[in-house]
Amino acid sequence: MNVKTEVREPSPVDSTTAPQRKPHLALGIATSLGLGYVPVAPGTWGSLAGILIYWLLIHRLPLTQPSAKPALSTLIGSNATIGAAIALLIALAGVWAADRAAKFMQKEDPGCVVIDEVSGQFLTYLLALAPVNWKYLLLGFILFRVFDIWKPTPARQAERLPGGLGIMADDWVAGMYAAIGLWIARAAGM
Repeated sequence: MNVKTEVREPSPVDSTTAPQRKPHLALGIATSLGLGYVPVAPGTWGSLAGILIYWLLIHRLPLTQPSAKPALSTLIGSNATIGAAIALLIALAGVWAADRAAKFMQKEDPGCVVIDEVSGQFLTYLLALAPVNWKYLLLGFILFRVFDIWKPTPARQAERLPGGLGIMADDWVAGMYAAIGLWIARAAGM
């Protein structure tokens, strides 16, 4: 009796059919701890999270003088540096998380990814060195949401950048436009 044993070569795993592990950390960051899953206006909720982070930063480390006119030392001091470090951390984590979330969901810019709104809204206030009062917070919120939705040049072009960078970059541009709007409001005596 002849017994033939057949040795098979292991077949390479097809990466397109292999199940993908859910990137829990990336999704947590990208959705701002689940705010992106709110069924109504998730981007607005992301913007509100950006306001909260800025408000907490100001109450812990004031970036402006109580007179709402920043001193030169405040502009270049450690408080602004800490704010910039926080903005950079949110931006870098956002690019990474948005990219991972988009790949996992197989969408270019999933609606539940709101870290871009958090980053852009925070950037609005930081660049304007906005005081924490309801007028500046409300105006900054409205300006940011308008520019985020409108996407004036170069925001629309920034949105076309690849992966997480494109998801985040258009909101940074919107944040810069909104910050300019806050500076104009401040110069006008608001």
